[in-house]
Amino acid sequence: MNSLIDKYNIPGPRYTSYPTVPFWDEGGFSPEKWKESVVHSFNETNDSEGISLYIHLPFCEVLCTFCACHKRITKRHSVEEPYIDTVLREWALYLELFTKKPKIKELHLGGGTPTFFSPENLRRLLEGIFEQSEIAENPEFSFEGHPNNTTKEHLQTLYDLGFRRCSFGVQDYDLKVQKAINRIQPFANVQKVTQWAREVGYLSISHDLVFGLPFQTWESMNDTIRQTMALKPDRLAFYSYAHVPWIKGVGQRGFDENDLPSGEEKRKLYENGKKLLEQLGYKEVGMDHFSLESDDLYQSMLTGKIHRNFMGYSSSRTQLMIGLGMSAISDSWYAFAQNDKSVESYQEQVGEGIIPVFRGHILTEEDLIIRKHILNLMCTLETSWDEDSHLPELDNAVERLQEMQSDGLVELSRNRIRITEKGRAFTRNVAMAFDLRMLRNQPETRIFSMTV
Repeated sequence: MNSLIDKYNIPGPRYTSYPTVPFWDEGGFSPEKWKESVVHSFNETNDSEGISLYIHLPFCEVLCTFCACHKRITKRHSVEEPYIDTVLREWALYLELFTKKPKIKELHLGGGTPTFFSPENLRRLLEGIFEQSEIAENPEFSFEGHPNNTTKEHLQTLYDLGFRRCSFGVQDYDLKVQKAINRIQPFANVQKVTQWAREVGYLSISHDLVFGLPFQTWESMNDTIRQTMALKPDRLAFYSYAHVPWIKGVGQRGFDENDLPSGEEKRKLYENGKKLLEQLGYKEVGMDHFSLESDDLYQSMLTGKIHRNFMGYSSSRTQLMIGLGMSAISDSWYAFAQNDKSVESYQEQVGEGIIPVFRGHILTEEDLIIRKHILNLMCTLETSWDEDSHLPELDNAVERLQEMQSDGLVELSRNRIRITEKGRAFTRNVAMAFDLRMLRNQPETRIFSMTV
């Protein structure tokens, strides 16, 4: 495995979309085309499956130096109410496009730090969203909470509004690592919010663990995993630290690259961590995600219903996902769009009655075919095609994967590709063989984190 990781550990996308953002054709995109695709998708699927909402809540009190998300660092909580007002106005602009009430199937609060906002303001936001909507049967509502500032009132308020899933960023319990990434949070804080969530009635609690952080060792990672197991979260994200200091504004400059684990050390973190999680009863689901067999995410993988989009993996699927808030990305299936990444500009545009998208991509017929294959690989580890879903370039993809087949990572046939258990760690690499947009436009500079 070591030599394979050395061989295949290259920069590559995480494939929450296809095409990936760096390869969007922004010249063929316009806000009008975006709105047309939203209406088309809504009319096709709202009645049958509903829609998803992602709400980006960008404020954090402290900058975590490992984070590459779009955020705004402030301790001024006076920003909450104006921001919520803007999100509700943006939602009203989308409602004007629809001829009937949207049926909300999935909703996720991400950030930033959603629990930066007071429970009262979160209630006002969500009740404002629900006022002109219907709630689908068995909805999936989730939020990301910071263990240091999530209160029992936060948990109860969101539970009362229909939330049954929550996730908490743990990363690593080692104090030296925490200081390097400016994320100090004792085990006691994580334990407290996890227990509160169970007491309130949440059905699925997730913890995020990250390997490859500065000063991280297997000893500290082993301790972190075992402490996590004491709390037995239903789901775990165990993913590689994406070191992208070349991207302006991400704040990843609190440590030197020399402080990061070597390639060999990172391999050990990944391999040993995965082995330990499996020994402790967690099943690998998709890429970088683990869950107990009892969790919906694992069950959806068994039934082939697992889905992946900008919100990550989900046990339900909707065709239309609308992103609200600064920098939020939306997906109509036929197009992608991203909101303005400045809080001020976002608020100004919405105030003028403009849906605040500043870039996007309209998918071609080829894009739609490739998208399905990459999504299949990321969710179910296999894909196949017939005459309707075949492109001449798929034969080339099979050719590009011959070496991976020789290494035992994939099984190939004329019209089918399956990733083996040995190949799970290289799922992103397999998907890259299908990524026609990237293959035709090889970047001159590095734009992605490493695949392993």
